[in-house]
Amino acid sequence: MKIKEIIEMSNDELLTKRRDLRQERLHLRLQQQSGQLEQPSRLRLIRRDVARIETILSQRSNQPQTIPAEQPKAKAKK
Repeated sequence: MKIKEIIEMSNDELLTKRRDLRQERLHLRLQQQSGQLEQPSRLRLIRRDVARIETILSQRSNQPQTIPAEQPKAKAKK
């Protein structure tokens, strides 16, 4: 998965994709333990995709939210 594709996804899509990739990684690890894993490189690719997704999610959460311009306060009359 390319970083450009990840950036274009919404937060909900990223969370769903991260959950799916983690689940797939679990299944691949189980296959590896039983000696049935055909593509060991797939584990590395999934791990990197999860890291990319988590990086984008953390960047979005740390990014300051856009705040509408504040109205100038009226001076109090004396």
